[in-house]
Amino acid sequence: MRALVTRLDSFGDVLLAGPAIRAVAARADHVTLLCGPLGAPAAHLLPGVDEVLVWEAPWAGLAPPPVRRADVEELIASVRADTALVLTSFHQSPLPTALLLRLAGVARIAADSEDYPGSLLDVRHHRAPHAHEVDAALDLAEAAGFPRPADTRLRILPPPDTTALTGTGPYVVVHPGASVPARAWSPARCAQAVRALADAGHRVVVTGGPGERALTRRVAGADGVDLGGRTGAPELAGVLARADAVVTGNTGPAHLAAAVGTPVVSLFAPVVPAERWRPYGVPCVLLGDQGAPCADSRARQCPVPGHPCLESVTAHDVRLAVEKVRQA
Repeated sequence: MRALVTRLDSFGDVLLAGPAIRAVAARADHVTLLCGPLGAPAAHLLPGVDEVLVWEAPWAGLAPPPVRRADVEELIASVRADTALVLTSFHQSPLPTALLLRLAGVARIAADSEDYPGSLLDVRHHRAPHAHEVDAALDLAEAAGFPRPADTRLRILPPPDTTALTGTGPYVVVHPGASVPARAWSPARCAQAVRALADAGHRVVVTGGPGERALTRRVAGADGVDLGGRTGAPELAGVLARADAVVTGNTGPAHLAAAVGTPVVSLFAPVVPAERWRPYGVPCVLLGDQGAPCADSRARQCPVPGHPCLESVTAHDVRLAVEKVRQA
């Protein structure tokens, strides 16, 4: 049996699909993961994936491309699968993807769908109202005939040795950036946390992508090791895997830390619900006012002056949370 799993959005979303993909891989002869460009680096880290197919869907992402017939036809021609699992977040519809998979000749398609799917789905599943994204994907896989694995934690392939980047000895990672501004702690607060952790005797490593070098430089200051722009996805996984704890917002590296088994101090803005998106399967301290006025708004820019849900968190709070998760 050739199976296809789709998760078309971001890096972290693809990581959260990992346990369901392993469930499919346990029964399929070949597993293709169809993902978007942002999710592709994560897709290549996942066990159980035999092939990664990258396609930028016109109904996904913040700046989706226009619908082009040639692009659609190219995707349809690329799909080779007998059965498919369409994974989406609770607010997304699986039906556009299901339509294209049906046109590609996929005989059996399963998805969570509240909308009437007509003949697009063979398994129309209803997700539990408050399920974490990992559990929702596993529930769908089970409904489609792929039982839950014994180990449902996030997993990735073994990361590389990154001692050359971090140096030897224990450290705590602070990752200040986030793809959604409303989910990021301010640079000033992050810098204060680095100083507080250093004053408490921790060596601090600050990570960030190529476009975040100015941010990581500011946050690291004189007290942290600045790795901004120096790690791709595998190297970042290696850095996170050796850390005592990771301090970050609700963003991809939080899920990558969970996938390598590292405790997380999660600076979690409640614009999306923590019950669905918090770090999964590792010791975690959730910081941030989950009852703030922005709760469940899915806002990208904080709608409340001063960003109080996260700015109410202090460097002292983070230092205490790091000690707590390290002892968990």
